[in-house]
Amino acid sequence: MTQAFRRPLLASAAALAIAATGALAFSFEAGVPARAGALEAPAGVQMPSFADVVDHVKPAVVSVKTAIEDASASAEDGEGDGMEGVPPEMQPFMKRFGGQGQNFGKPIVRHGVALGSGFLISADGYVVTNNHVVDHGKTVTVTLDNGKEMDARVIGVDSKTDLALLKIKDATDLPFVKLSHETPRIGDWVLAIGNPFGLGGTVTAGIVSAQGRDIGSGPYDQFIQIDAPINKGNSGGPTFNLKGEVVGVNTAIFSPSGGSVGLGFAIPAQTVDLVVAQLQHGGVKRGYLGVQIQPVTSEIADGLGLKSNDGALVAETQPDTPAAAAGLKSGDVILKLNNEAVKSAADLTRKVGSLKPGDKADVTYLRGGEEKSATVTLGDLKSDQTAKADESAPEAKASLTLGVQLAPSDKGKGVQIVGVDPTGQGAAKGLTAGDVILEVSGKPVSSPREVKDGIEAAKKDGKKAVLMLVKTQQASRFIAFEFPKA
Repeated sequence: MTQAFRRPLLASAAALAIAATGALAFSFEAGVPARAGALEAPAGVQMPSFADVVDHVKPAVVSVKTAIEDASASAEDGEGDGMEGVPPEMQPFMKRFGGQGQNFGKPIVRHGVALGSGFLISADGYVVTNNHVVDHGKTVTVTLDNGKEMDARVIGVDSKTDLALLKIKDATDLPFVKLSHETPRIGDWVLAIGNPFGLGGTVTAGIVSAQGRDIGSGPYDQFIQIDAPINKGNSGGPTFNLKGEVVGVNTAIFSPSGGSVGLGFAIPAQTVDLVVAQLQHGGVKRGYLGVQIQPVTSEIADGLGLKSNDGALVAETQPDTPAAAAGLKSGDVILKLNNEAVKSAADLTRKVGSLKPGDKADVTYLRGGEEKSATVTLGDLKSDQTAKADESAPEAKASLTLGVQLAPSDKGKGVQIVGVDPTGQGAAKGLTAGDVILEVSGKPVSSPREVKDGIEAAKKDGKKAVLMLVKTQQASRFIAFEFPKA
């Protein structure tokens, strides 16, 4: 019916155009005649085509439909949206697109069904997709490229990397693709295939725009950024190189409108390979160091007398952990892990998470200006433990005046903040009443006078900033207060 309705309209539009110009008369059946001087590609130039690659890999890409257990779990609920850690100015624009919705952390639910994408990695029906595509799912149905629907079950999920492994029931001799063992270069062509807006088997092309993106969605973020158009429903689908190998799993987009604006993020194939291999054998196990870490900002580097911002600052060593057993302490700056440079707190998190419980790790760290080393036997990261770096410290400039009221701590350790001037520098740095200052310039304090003396000593030593260890309700962290410039 729709086709019959459109044809007369198109025909009418063509007739009107011809009547208006009056310059050409030709038969529709003969086609559009070639005009003299029309632009053509130079002789010998081969225009790019991805058709051969698509023909090869497209049969292994599937659509994933999940019946949701709780149909009320939607974006409108405002709970569990997975936006923790995402900068506030970016939150309205960050979208995961596993369903037909706007929610960053979960697919939005429409009539209790979420739609996503996936791809086969074995002939007997193992499928990789995103965890948020099947999260809260009651049943999962996979639709093959030929339109055949097959039931599947969830073998395992890893919420920290947002990956899931499915198994199609009674599957044999299915087409599948392999993961790439090469890291794509910035500028390489890539193809994204998936199920955007429920339109299965859609192919888009673009290039790798950037590597190692941390968008704040999880502790192990290291996304590939691509500009191939991907949208809601592409979640869990593959990004291919021109060899037909999977280089990433499409997971999130940056979008003011909810649709593609050319900023897509894919989980690297190397991460997928490591996680999927463990999911096939019961679940993902990660190494656990046992430290609360934070970035080394320019102010903190000045306060510690460091020449660069590299490394991860230990804010707190948790008791009865591998780090505590190895002698790591608050104030240490971890510089290397297994002789590989640690570029940042997030980098350390990823490096430790890539190791297994029981692995021995050589840690190189800086303490009091002296480089030291220790060997740590990693523990097992439990699901309720977090390895994510604390990056919550505001970056506002601070002066010598803290803008806080201090009193001896009623817990016998440190100096308690009992009042905060909302317009002062302490408030700008995130200090609140109830926080406790434990150290100033690496020395424990127990009275307001010792806090003041520590500040003065740092100034006399020529430091650009004074570093304080503050215990909040959540965790301990270092805060650097810059001295005002003369």
